[in-house]
Amino acid sequence: MLTGMQIAVIGGDARQLEIIRKLTELDAKLALIGFEQLDHAFTGAVKEKISEVDFSNIDAIILPVAGTNLEGQVETIFSNEKVVLTEDILSKTPEHCTIYSGISNSYLNGITEQTNKKLVQLFSRDDVAIYNSIPTVEGTLMMAIQHTDFTIHGSNVTVLGLGRCGMSIARAFHALGAKVKVGARKSEHLARITEMALTPFQLSNIETEVSGTDILINTIPQPIVNASVIAKLPAHTIVIDIASKPGGTDFRYAEKRGIKALLAPSLPGIVAPKTAGQILADVLSQLLSETEPDRKGNGK
Repeated sequence: MLTGMQIAVIGGDARQLEIIRKLTELDAKLALIGFEQLDHAFTGAVKEKISEVDFSNIDAIILPVAGTNLEGQVETIFSNEKVVLTEDILSKTPEHCTIYSGISNSYLNGITEQTNKKLVQLFSRDDVAIYNSIPTVEGTLMMAIQHTDFTIHGSNVTVLGLGRCGMSIARAFHALGAKVKVGARKSEHLARITEMALTPFQLSNIETEVSGTDILINTIPQPIVNASVIAKLPAHTIVIDIASKPGGTDFRYAEKRGIKALLAPSLPGIVAPKTAGQILADVLSQLLSETEPDRKGNGK
């Protein structure tokens, strides 16, 4: 149970609703910031503006998967209010206050370091990333089916990256009968691709390897699908980029060439927000329970 714990949930999409539901069930007290347009009410949760919250009593701050942008603004789909997390706000929180976010950036890293607050990036955890790959795969399959006029079965699919999502995506497309090749850099990843009965290639050879690709799926958050790569793709190729914004694809050049390229970050929050939210809620409730000794040790 999280009885007595004061938590600020700031912004986010439908996934946050499952987190709110879970934490209120565990008897935490929640300040909901950026949720004034949310019709549903939760016992133990109060909708507040960020300027109204007494952060000196807050034990934890939960941000959306994307955290903040580089100006500190938090995405809020249930509000028209501009919500900005600042260094001044964090400086008002207790010493033990922990910040939870899906991912981070230089701004969020900077303000947590300056205020000496612990920042937990949930998507850096293997358990979260692996569970999250399940709705990501379903969303990628959905997009591939919606935006092509041919079957996945028998098509040439190229997956870039063999991380937690890349592995699951490659396996799923292979199971549907696609001819799958996977690009990676590490020798152990190339070995794993071979073990999976897929075709491996070194990413340094990407320009020659993508010729003949029907569906190109990028999972690498670096500018890897550049103009040189796009120039080698057949005109009918669809590019699905699931890397975090801004993705790893030169979308401007793809449009110029007539290649359909789709940026699709946060697929779990789009195709299966309930499941994706439950994954995060379960992990967060466990992590928050583990902070109980720190909270009590600080006089709470």
